[in-house]
Amino acid sequence: MNWTLTLPSTRTLIVAGSHAVKRAAEAEGLDTIFREAGAEWREPGCSMCLAMNDDRLLPGQYAVSTSNRNFEGRQGPGGRTFLASPTTAAAAAVKGAIADAREMS
Repeated sequence: MNWTLTLPSTRTLIVAGSHAVKRAAEAEGLDTIFREAGAEWREPGCSMCLAMNDDRLLPGQYAVSTSNRNFEGRQGPGGRTFLASPTTAAAAAVKGAIADAREMS
């Protein structure tokens, strides 16, 4: 299956929960798959979970996130975060909107 994650209005960040998880994913070649699909392969850390650096939502933007950091303004003032399972977040990245992975083939 060949999916493109990056739609014109969708930015996909892949951030492993730890360096060990990142190394294991890279050993399986997952980083290459995500990059070739248009996702950003990031270093483990907070980044988007606390609107660090340029990794933040702008007012009115939405994010689908597997992080439990969803209180108001956490990922950027005026942005809105929807918590999701990894499967639902992946489906949203492919579709460019919140999606039900069970309906994708």
